[in-house]
Amino acid sequence: MNASGVRTGWRVIQGRPDFFSITKKMHNALQGASINITELKTRIYEEVAHENAVRNHLDHDVVIVHDPQPLPMIQHYRRRAPWIWRCHVDLTHPNPELWSYLAPLIEQYDAVVLSLPAYAQKLTKPQRFIMPAINPFSTTNRELSDSEINDRLSHHDIPTDLPLVVQVSRFDRWKDPQGVIEAFKIARKQVDCTLVLVGNIATDDPEGQEVFASLCRSADDRIRSLGPGLGAR
Repeated sequence: MNASGVRTGWRVIQGRPDFFSITKKMHNALQGASINITELKTRIYEEVAHENAVRNHLDHDVVIVHDPQPLPMIQHYRRRAPWIWRCHVDLTHPNPELWSYLAPLIEQYDAVVLSLPAYAQKLTKPQRFIMPAINPFSTTNRELSDSEINDRLSHHDIPTDLPLVVQVSRFDRWKDPQGVIEAFKIARKQVDCTLVLVGNIATDDPEGQEVFASLCRSADDRIRSLGPGLGAR
């Protein structure tokens, strides 16, 4: 956007481990998991949002707030421009208790952007739908040569004698990597192949390491899990 003449900047929030533990539970609950909303949890959540609002001075033509973690920050600004809440998670069946707590915060925004019409909720503010897209200029998405591909496969000791089935995602239960493994076990009864689960562990996700460890316990010669700095297992 900056390259096209739209002056744009990112602000990244900071938080304590207990804050990220709470927001992870919220992330799961927005997708339907159960959650116990307590006064302590909401106080920590709102305190950290206030701390981030103090350190982030926002005076822009439009402000886009991503996902539930920084949602309450809107309460701490004298708004001179539209604020938009961009939710990246599946809101098909949000936990009712959590939604009743977050909805009044969401209603303070001028608009909400969701990924699919199926995620729409009962809100008074406009809801728009923009499907996710990739940046074709990112290093992550550039085309690799055959020699580069073979070098990476060799480096991580990934066998290439059979077709590869690959899942690329964060190590998150909501990406259902265990379900991918179970589906793979069924599929390879018909077509012999190798499964590779490639991903990373988000710094704000206290469950990521646990998910990766559980996948490693499912590893065999034809099921490999590959994480950043962790190697293939």
